[in-house]
Amino acid sequence: MTASKDKKASASTIALNRRARHDYFIEADYECGIALEGWEVKSLREGRAQLTESYVHLRDGEAWLLGAHISPLSTASTHIHPDPTRTRKLLMHRHELDSLIGDVERKGYTLVPLSLNWKKGKAKLTIGLAKGKKQHDKRATLKDRDWQRQKARVLKGVNQ
Repeated sequence: MTASKDKKASASTIALNRRARHDYFIEADYECGIALEGWEVKSLREGRAQLTESYVHLRDGEAWLLGAHISPLSTASTHIHPDPTRTRKLLMHRHELDSLIGDVERKGYTLVPLSLNWKKGKAKLTIGLAKGKKQHDKRATLKDRDWQRQKARVLKGVNQ
């Protein structure tokens, strides 16, 4: 039963931003919708999205996704001129936006996109409220990950 759930979860994921967890401490996650055009939805169904250089900007009480790259399909309509890196509006509840605005402006947090996935047929973006890591924090994270891997190997050898 768990194998089918894992396949289903990975199949619904469109794009991941692995760099975000390396560069930032993620304090909280928020799920929001995205205002997309028709050709963008078709491209997302083909898995043609990239979040590595993207970020979330708060402007005029609204959240915007900048720098996300959605490659247009070659079969796109001839009368539409797709812009792969256009600014896309994020759809969130007002109380969520208000709390994010307060955290970003007063506490010095930043908003980074973490993943893009399908939920009930709609594209959803998971954004993280994050603080930047320093170089020594990144080294400590790598050291801890290596230690956990070594520990798992030793315990696996003891159990056999």
